Amino acid sequence: MNDTKARILGTSSDLFRRNGYAGTGLKQVATEARAPFGSIYHFFPGGKQQLGEEVIRTSGEAYARLVFSILDAHPDILEGIEVGFRLAGETLVATDYADACPIATVALEVASTNEVLRVATADVFTSWIDSGSTLLRSRGFGEADARRLILGFVTSLEGAFVLARALRSTEPLDAAGATVLAAARACLPPRE
Repeated sequence: MNDTKARILGTSSDLFRRNGYAGTGLKQVATEARAPFGSIYHFFPGGKQQLGEEVIRTSGEAYARLVFSILDAHPDILEGIEVGFRLAGETLVATDYADACPIATVALEVASTNEVLRVATADVFTSWIDSGSTLLRSRGFGEADARRLILGFVTSLEGAFVLARALRSTEPLDAAGATVLAAARACLPPRE
Protein backbone atom coordinates (compact mmCIF):
# COMPACT_ATOMS: atom_id res chain seq x y z
CA MET A 1 0.00 0.00 0.00
CA ASN A 2 1.21 3.50 -0.79
CA ASP A 3 2.71 5.22 2.28
CA THR A 4 0.51 8.32 1.85
CA LYS A 5 -2.63 6.20 1.56
CA ALA A 6 -1.60 4.20 4.65
CA ARG A 7 -1.09 7.43 6.63
CA ILE A 8 -4.49 8.72 5.53
CA LEU A 9 -6.17 5.47 6.56
CA GLY A 10 -4.36 5.28 9.90
CA THR A 11 -5.00 8.91 10.75
CA SER A 12 -8.66 8.61 9.72
CA SER A 13 -9.06 5.51 11.87
CA ASP A 14 -7.67 7.34 14.90
CA LEU A 15 -9.80 10.43 14.27
CA PHE A 16 -13.01 8.51 13.60
CA ARG A 17 -12.46 6.43 16.76
CA ARG A 18 -11.91 9.54 18.87
CA ASN A 19 -14.13 12.16 17.21
CA GLY A 20 -16.63 10.14 15.21
CA TYR A 21 -17.28 10.23 11.50
CA ALA A 22 -19.18 13.54 11.47
CA GLY A 23 -16.67 15.13 13.85
CA THR A 24 -13.74 14.46 11.53
CA GLY A 25 -13.09 16.71 8.55
CA LEU A 26 -11.07 15.83 5.49
CA LYS A 27 -8.79 18.87 5.95
CA GLN A 28 -8.06 17.64 9.46
CA VAL A 29 -7.25 14.17 8.08
CA ALA A 30 -4.88 15.63 5.46
CA THR A 31 -3.14 17.85 8.00
CA GLU A 32 -2.66 15.14 10.63
CA ALA A 33 -1.64 12.56 8.00
CA ARG A 34 0.91 15.04 6.57
CA ALA A 35 -0.62 14.51 3.16
CA PRO A 36 -1.64 16.94 0.43
CA PHE A 37 -5.39 17.50 0.57
CA GLY A 38 -5.78 16.37 -3.04
CA SER A 39 -4.27 12.99 -2.19
CA ILE A 40 -7.43 12.10 -0.27
CA TYR A 41 -9.47 12.36 -3.48
CA HIS A 42 -6.70 10.67 -5.45
CA PHE A 43 -6.90 7.56 -3.26
CA PHE A 44 -10.59 7.92 -2.36
CA PRO A 45 -12.39 9.46 -5.36
CA GLY A 46 -15.70 8.82 -3.59
CA GLY A 47 -14.65 11.28 -0.90
CA LYS A 48 -15.26 10.95 2.81
CA GLN A 49 -17.78 8.12 2.45
CA GLN A 50 -15.34 5.94 0.49
CA LEU A 51 -12.59 6.78 2.97
CA GLY A 52 -14.92 5.95 5.84
CA GLU A 53 -15.90 2.62 4.34
CA GLU A 54 -12.27 1.59 3.79
CA VAL A 55 -11.30 2.72 7.29
CA ILE A 56 -14.13 0.67 8.79
CA ARG A 57 -13.16 -2.44 6.87
CA THR A 58 -9.38 -2.20 7.43
CA SER A 59 -9.70 -1.14 11.09
CA GLY A 60 -12.24 -3.88 11.69
CA GLU A 61 -9.84 -6.51 10.36
CA ALA A 62 -6.95 -5.14 12.43
CA TYR A 63 -9.03 -4.96 15.60
CA ALA A 64 -10.28 -8.52 15.09
CA ARG A 65 -6.70 -9.76 14.68
CA LEU A 66 -5.75 -8.03 17.93
CA VAL A 67 -8.69 -9.30 19.98
CA PHE A 68 -8.63 -12.85 18.64
CA SER A 69 -4.85 -13.08 19.01
CA ILE A 70 -5.33 -12.33 22.72
CA LEU A 71 -8.02 -14.98 23.06
CA ASP A 72 -6.11 -17.49 20.94
CA ALA A 73 -2.86 -16.96 22.88
CA HIS A 74 -4.41 -18.48 25.99
CA PRO A 75 -5.11 -22.22 25.95
CA ASP A 76 -7.59 -21.58 28.77
CA ILE A 77 -10.35 -19.58 27.07
CA LEU A 78 -11.51 -18.20 30.42
CA GLU A 79 -8.08 -16.70 30.98
CA GLY A 80 -8.15 -15.27 27.45
CA ILE A 81 -11.49 -13.58 28.10
CA GLU A 82 -10.26 -12.16 31.39
CA VAL A 83 -7.04 -10.86 29.84
CA GLY A 84 -8.91 -9.38 26.87
CA PHE A 85 -11.22 -7.28 29.02
CA ARG A 86 -8.36 -6.27 31.34
CA LEU A 87 -6.18 -5.12 28.43
CA ALA A 88 -9.11 -3.17 26.97
CA GLY A 89 -9.42 -1.31 30.28
CA GLU A 90 -5.68 -0.66 30.42
CA THR A 91 -5.75 0.75 26.89
CA LEU A 92 -8.60 3.10 27.75
CA VAL A 93 -6.78 4.39 30.83
CA ALA A 94 -3.48 4.77 28.93
CA THR A 95 -5.21 6.81 26.21
CA ASP A 96 -7.26 8.92 28.63
CA TYR A 97 -10.40 7.05 27.53
CA ALA A 98 -9.99 8.08 23.89
CA ASP A 99 -9.12 4.77 22.20
CA ALA A 100 -11.89 2.24 22.29
CA CYS A 101 -13.27 0.16 19.47
CA PRO A 102 -12.56 1.66 16.04
CA ILE A 103 -15.91 0.46 14.68
CA ALA A 104 -18.41 1.15 17.46
CA THR A 105 -17.98 4.93 17.43
CA VAL A 106 -18.82 5.13 13.74
CA ALA A 107 -21.49 2.41 13.87
CA LEU A 108 -23.48 4.26 16.52
CA GLU A 109 -23.27 7.45 14.53
CA VAL A 110 -24.14 6.24 11.03
CA ALA A 111 -26.41 3.20 11.45
CA SER A 112 -29.53 5.22 10.68
CA THR A 113 -28.13 7.81 8.30
CA ASN A 114 -25.61 6.23 5.92
CA GLU A 115 -26.41 2.86 4.38
CA VAL A 116 -22.95 2.32 2.87
CA LEU A 117 -21.23 2.80 6.23
CA ARG A 118 -23.93 0.85 8.09
CA VAL A 119 -23.35 -2.12 5.77
CA ALA A 120 -19.57 -1.84 6.27
CA THR A 121 -19.95 -1.87 10.07
CA ALA A 122 -22.43 -4.76 9.86
CA ASP A 123 -20.00 -6.71 7.68
CA VAL A 124 -17.21 -6.14 10.20
CA PHE A 125 -19.33 -7.18 13.17
CA THR A 126 -20.52 -10.26 11.25
CA SER A 127 -16.92 -11.25 10.51
CA TRP A 128 -16.05 -10.89 14.22
CA ILE A 129 -18.99 -13.09 15.19
CA ASP A 130 -18.08 -15.72 12.61
CA SER A 131 -14.39 -15.72 13.59
CA GLY A 132 -15.18 -15.80 17.29
CA SER A 133 -17.65 -18.63 16.86
CA THR A 134 -15.03 -20.61 14.97
CA LEU A 135 -12.46 -20.00 17.70
CA LEU A 136 -14.86 -21.05 20.47
CA ARG A 137 -15.94 -24.17 18.55
CA SER A 138 -12.25 -25.08 18.23
CA ARG A 139 -12.11 -24.92 22.04
CA GLY A 140 -14.92 -27.45 22.35
CA PHE A 141 -18.00 -25.25 22.65
CA GLY A 142 -21.07 -26.37 20.73
CA GLU A 143 -22.19 -24.30 17.75
CA ALA A 144 -25.11 -22.58 19.51
CA ASP A 145 -23.11 -21.87 22.67
CA ALA A 146 -20.15 -20.56 20.66
CA ARG A 147 -22.34 -18.12 18.74
CA ARG A 148 -24.19 -16.98 21.85
CA LEU A 149 -20.94 -16.50 23.76
CA ILE A 150 -19.21 -14.50 21.04
CA LEU A 151 -22.30 -12.32 20.63
CA GLY A 152 -22.21 -11.76 24.39
CA PHE A 153 -18.48 -11.03 24.23
CA VAL A 154 -18.79 -8.47 21.42
CA THR A 155 -21.89 -6.74 22.79
CA SER A 156 -20.47 -6.67 26.32
CA LEU A 157 -17.15 -5.26 25.15
CA GLU A 158 -18.75 -2.64 22.89
CA GLY A 159 -21.30 -1.57 25.50
CA ALA A 160 -18.62 -1.44 28.18
CA PHE A 161 -16.50 0.82 25.94
CA VAL A 162 -19.38 3.28 25.63
CA LEU A 163 -20.00 3.36 29.39
CA ALA A 164 -16.30 3.41 30.29
CA ARG A 165 -15.66 6.39 28.03
CA ALA A 166 -18.66 8.28 29.39
CA LEU A 167 -17.95 7.45 33.05
CA ARG A 168 -14.16 7.62 32.65
CA SER A 169 -13.91 4.41 34.59
CA THR A 170 -12.94 0.83 33.80
CA GLU A 171 -15.69 -0.48 36.07
CA PRO A 172 -17.99 -1.25 33.08
CA LEU A 173 -15.23 -3.33 31.46
CA ASP A 174 -14.61 -5.19 34.73
CA ALA A 175 -18.33 -5.95 35.09
CA ALA A 176 -18.74 -6.93 31.44
CA GLY A 177 -15.70 -9.20 31.62
CA ALA A 178 -17.04 -10.92 34.74
CA THR A 179 -20.42 -11.42 33.06
CA VAL A 180 -18.89 -12.95 29.93
CA LEU A 181 -16.64 -15.16 32.08
CA ALA A 182 -19.67 -16.44 34.02
CA ALA A 183 -21.53 -17.21 30.79
CA ALA A 184 -18.49 -19.02 29.35
CA ARG A 185 -18.04 -21.02 32.55
CA ALA A 186 -21.71 -22.03 32.49
CA CYS A 187 -21.44 -23.67 29.07
CA LEU A 188 -17.79 -24.71 29.20
CA PRO A 189 -17.37 -28.19 27.80
CA PRO A 190 -16.55 -30.76 30.51
CA ARG A 191 -12.87 -31.54 30.85
CA GLU A 192 -11.88 -35.09 30.17
